[in-house]
Amino acid sequence: MMKGIYAERNLTLLMDFYEMTMAGGYFEEGYTDKVGVFDMFFRTVPDGGGFAITAGLEQFCEVIDNLHFTEEDIEYLRGKGCFSERFLDYLRHFRFHCNVWAIPEGTPIFPNEPIVTVEGPAIEAQLIETVLLVTFNHQSLICTKTNRIVRAAAGRPVMEFGSRRAQGYDGAVLGARAAYIGGVVGTACVLADRQYGVPALGTMAHSWVQMFPTEYEAFAAYARRYPDNCTLLVDTYNVLKSGVPNAIRVFDEVLKPLGRRPKGVRIDSGDIAYLSKKVRRMLDAAGYADCGITASNSLDEYIVRDLLVQGAQIDSFGIGENLITSKSSPVFGGVYKLVAVRDGDTYTPKIKISETPEKVTIPHRKNLYRIYDRETGKAMADYITLWDETVDAAGGLTLFDPAATWKKRTFTNIDIRRLNTPIYVEGRRVYQCPPLEQVKAYCAAQVDGLWDEVKRFENPHRYYVDLSQKLWDERQRLLTEYGQG
Repeated sequence: MMKGIYAERNLTLLMDFYEMTMAGGYFEEGYTDKVGVFDMFFRTVPDGGGFAITAGLEQFCEVIDNLHFTEEDIEYLRGKGCFSERFLDYLRHFRFHCNVWAIPEGTPIFPNEPIVTVEGPAIEAQLIETVLLVTFNHQSLICTKTNRIVRAAAGRPVMEFGSRRAQGYDGAVLGARAAYIGGVVGTACVLADRQYGVPALGTMAHSWVQMFPTEYEAFAAYARRYPDNCTLLVDTYNVLKSGVPNAIRVFDEVLKPLGRRPKGVRIDSGDIAYLSKKVRRMLDAAGYADCGITASNSLDEYIVRDLLVQGAQIDSFGIGENLITSKSSPVFGGVYKLVAVRDGDTYTPKIKISETPEKVTIPHRKNLYRIYDRETGKAMADYITLWDETVDAAGGLTLFDPAATWKKRTFTNIDIRRLNTPIYVEGRRVYQCPPLEQVKAYCAAQVDGLWDEVKRFENPHRYYVDLSQKLWDERQRLLTEYGQG
């Protein structure tokens, strides 16, 4: 396996300029060693879904492992005319010292939970804000969208076909990686296969068929070249009148004498539900009941679901632009907020208050736990506590809704798992990112551990993310102190 595409790229300056001006200000104000705690979290699940899925941790680690300011970077910053030579010399000798906790890739996540927590010198924690957000926001978005589509396919393989319509090169490659975590079986993107081992899949485009004198000759040439993986695109001219008849003729005249069976046909246009039923009957009548039918053409989870409800005879799906761009909900709204300042062993909680209730932050350094029912293995709720609280569920655990505190529930016969995992300790990486296949399998298992009601596309059941009494009290104290309680 080759190194990731971020492993040897210096992305230190991938930041908003205010991060640099703030860092320079902290330095000049003597805040070089001032320790802040920042949380990355999101407020709304894309597409109105019941949950999202986190992805991008491996690439974030690649960036952090390679953080440094080159002489070219220093010269560029000097040219801005607003930074002192003392600060530029600080950047020249920059080293990352922060502690970082994160939820492992492939884990279902919910609004307002601390997905990533960074604790360390405020300058360092501030400088990585943009690169952290762009990494997790992008891959979490694509992974979440992919999982919706994969679940809609109801066990039928889904392939990622969107490279050419992705938002740039990294969007194509890392989008394919995120899609693989979310459940696709492979990608059209060859670079994603070379870099990350996401299986590259694909056969032909319409231009292959058009290049030959006849459709039959195009199909026959392809079958001779790739007899063990012969999937033919049958909609260049007319699916039922020429495409499928020519495909069957090639199966009979080229593959059968070679002792090979066709893999499938692909339909990329037209009324796919209607066509797939007709194609299925034609293939079965010709003795090719084992020949699969793949559908593509601007599909998404709703179209996939409707096709199957209509009885479409489709064995696999190729999904392009609607997956790789999350077209229906193209922004994962992760944010990065200061939640505490540390002085020695003492944490002073910080809160961001807004007239928009959902924008009021949850202060303090925190831990995040997931509660599982021992009998079913299903996730029941998440529980956010202060970082130094001990969670003991031996006698049951009573949680209350932070927005409607009179709503309480006591959980018994449960297991509790802490989700925020140490990634860096004082700037030293202590976490080994698992192989991508392992992340993919973990993601499937974790999504399977959610109740079906949470996985509904429309009006999903609200999964509860509750605060401990101590954390809720601290939040209320700060709201009152700032005149909002």
